[in-house]
Amino acid sequence: MTTTWKNQTPPIAPFYAVIFISRKGENLEGYEEMDARMMELAQQQEGYLGYSSVSKPDGGIFISYWQDEESIQKWRVDSRHGEAKGKAKDWYAYYHSMISKVESSYIFGEQL
Repeated sequence: MTTTWKNQTPPIAPFYAVIFISRKGENLEGYEEMDARMMELAQQQEGYLGYSSVSKPDGGIFISYWQDEESIQKWRVDSRHGEAKGKAKDWYAYYHSMISKVESSYIFGEQL
């Protein structure tokens, strides 16, 4: 598992989590390049706080953290992100995306 926070600092709740669960399909042409590009672009977005990721060769769970719903919406409608989403059915056999509000957060029992 990988977790990376912007400025190496976990956010203080409340904040938002976008949870993306996926299983890769057979045709992955261009996937790795687009995935790397989207990570780079997401990290440049206003309101981006960090991410956690668990991956296996056939899929995984990716959680991106955001300051507010407005930041998520701006990234959702970004044309470059739209280009990647347009290829999702080619690359994934299954995917599920959810948005959650994080009301509290703890590290080793200590509330942030």
